[in-house]
Amino acid sequence: MNDRGTIKWTSLMMPEQIQLLNEMWEQQDWKEKPDLDGQYIAEINLKIEMALENDLTIEIEYFKNHDYHKIKGKLLGVDVLNQFVQIEDEYLPLDSITGAWID
Repeated sequence: MNDRGTIKWTSLMMPEQIQLLNEMWEQQDWKEKPDLDGQYIAEINLKIEMALENDLTIEIEYFKNHDYHKIKGKLLGVDVLNQFVQIEDEYLPLDSITGAWID
């Protein structure tokens, strides 16, 4: 017996119901932002400071839109007052950064 899953029921559903089901399935794949401990945050801050002072290339991992992203480049500035870093043409909030590596 070949089960077609929800395909057999979609003809009985309203478009709004199908859209809600698709959104629900998409949200199941969402990742959660990790809670970083103070020592790891201090390590990230140190790497950001070293990259900025020595004009080094840095790779930053950040959390945005329920997923992890990476960007690599030169830091153009850190705004401590507004809590963001500028790397290439991206402005990343400091609290969204989950990792940093210097090349």
